Amino acid sequence: MKFNTQYTVKNVKITSDFWNEFRERVVNEAIPYMWDVLNDNAGISVAEDPQNSGLDQNSHAIENLKIAAGRSKGKHYGYPFQDTDTYKWLEAAAYSFRYHPNPDLKKITDGLVDLIADAQEDDGYLSTFFQIEAPERKFKRLQQSHELYTMGHYIEAGVAYYEATGNQKSLDIATRMADCIDRHFGLADGKIPGYDGHPEIELALARLYELTGEQRYMDLAHYFLKQRGVDPQFFAKQIKADGDTPDRDVIPGMRDFPLSYYQAAEPVKDQQYADGHAVRVVYLCTGMAYVARYTGDKDLLAACKRFWADIVKRRMYITGNIGSTTTGEAFTYDYDLPNDTDYGETCASVGMSFFARQMLNIEAKGEYGDVLEKEIFNGTISGMALDGRHFYYVNPLEADPEASKGNPGKSHVLTHRASWFGVACCPTNLARLIASLDQYIYTVIDGTILSNQFIANDAEFENGVTISQTNHFPWDGDIHYDIQNPTDTPVKVGIRIPAWSQDKFDVQVSQSGQEGQLEDGFIYFTVKDSLKIDLTLDMGVKFMRASNRVSADFGKVAVQRGPMIYCAEEADNDKPLWIYQVDPKAKPSYKYESDLLKGVGTITVKAAKPALASSDAPLYAPEETAPKAEPTELKLVPYYAWANRKDGQMRVWLNK
Repeated sequence: MKFNTQYTVKNVKITSDFWNEFRERVVNEAIPYMWDVLNDNAGISVAEDPQNSGLDQNSHAIENLKIAAGRSKGKHYGYPFQDTDTYKWLEAAAYSFRYHPNPDLKKITDGLVDLIADAQEDDGYLSTFFQIEAPERKFKRLQQSHELYTMGHYIEAGVAYYEATGNQKSLDIATRMADCIDRHFGLADGKIPGYDGHPEIELALARLYELTGEQRYMDLAHYFLKQRGVDPQFFAKQIKADGDTPDRDVIPGMRDFPLSYYQAAEPVKDQQYADGHAVRVVYLCTGMAYVARYTGDKDLLAACKRFWADIVKRRMYITGNIGSTTTGEAFTYDYDLPNDTDYGETCASVGMSFFARQMLNIEAKGEYGDVLEKEIFNGTISGMALDGRHFYYVNPLEADPEASKGNPGKSHVLTHRASWFGVACCPTNLARLIASLDQYIYTVIDGTILSNQFIANDAEFENGVTISQTNHFPWDGDIHYDIQNPTDTPVKVGIRIPAWSQDKFDVQVSQSGQEGQLEDGFIYFTVKDSLKIDLTLDMGVKFMRASNRVSADFGKVAVQRGPMIYCAEEADNDKPLWIYQVDPKAKPSYKYESDLLKGVGTITVKAAKPALASSDAPLYAPEETAPKAEPTELKLVPYYAWANRKDGQMRVWLNK
């Protein structure tokens, strides 16, 4: 069985005040700033790096391309995947042209495409590290090389740029890359029977197939997914043949991780858990869902569902962040969700958004939209400051400047966003997600239009149906739909009812007999010619608890309103924040403050606070001598907006 649609979304224009603020910030601040960084013109330092990369220079990413193109001379600087920062930047710029045309920027991006074309070799190969430093080692150390990962990111950018601008050269570069990979990889004699250590090429090839209709690209993506883990010794064999000594490693230390870190210990169809590097996992899952949709591969779809359940039910933070440990940026074990050493890489939340979107393209299940919503309103946008020029790689749920400075085990947790990183995958990844958010609002499955997100917009579908969604979400839960169907065929429309509101919501429609049916998180309506729908969601403040299997959160509560997770900051409350005891039975208050953090809703909760012990008090004392807690209040702001004021403590989970 193949999953497909009868028609697709034609165009979506986002009208949301909340999201247009972010999208304009990407255009006006992030994209120009990142271009300066990539060209080493921003005058920044990469010293504050959760990766402890040891790099002390700027990006050098554009210079690497110039050297590979013969326009400049010098050595490659940075990691083997340094090119991908440029490619993701190009992809973000491409999406931005759809809602913010910019002729000056287009001159820059057209010039960048020309540079990339010059850097690409005649056979389609392009990875500047190997072209400059080790041309004899191409495709010979795939566990570490990131070659297919790097070219996959260009293929995504090339597809996006062609779709946005019609630039044929950008697409030609992508197809030449894919053809080069196709010539080198596979099970035929003379080909490499392997895959990249970092999944990415699979989803990129699926996107290229979607645009070109070239079956070879889908077959190649399918091959990479089915071949992964079939020969658990593949990486070891390559390393032995390439030189089995540490000085031959492309990235030091990468050989020390188990095969599960690369999702390569066994075939994907047999893998049961979301193990290893978090970004690798969700990129792999995105590729599996993409390919399963077009091929009907039930094994891949079953694997997607297993990984999804493991992540969402046992390994995800309440903010949507994933990856519990700084060691390898990885998952650890079920319910291990520490707040103060949480890694929660921005790229992992972006990748989880990709995964959720692809699952929504396959199945009309509200839980996929719920997780996508959790990611885009919390775990992703926390990665960018409100100035668009500072970023988080790591997104903790508890932070303290003193702890980050004094405890080496917490040194990866920054309490202020950095200007850039030695491993700079996150800033450009987040920019391309925000710039492409119009593609995440609707899906069409078997003729049914699904409204997945409450992001105000005007949408047009290929069959002529139009939808205008108006709201002031996420601060207000009143959602209005105006649906017009000019065709002679009734159209089914499903609207997601979020899990946080399924016990309390109201729907009013303009036609009788359209009460709607709730199924798997979507409420469905049939639109013959036109229909107006008013949906009211429950925007009450909720005190959330974690499963009592999560030791880090036992006896604590988190605060949620609508899709937003809230946190306490030292900027609003006297420290230490760990000393407050919140009363979840007392009624909290909510207020929208237009002059705070570019406009946010704030929540004030009732709490108690004992006096802080003096520094010369006993370290341990009988419980009956504990100081009495006095009534007070605790002010909370949305998690995504933390660390945009003073450098101080922050907590999501609060003592009861």
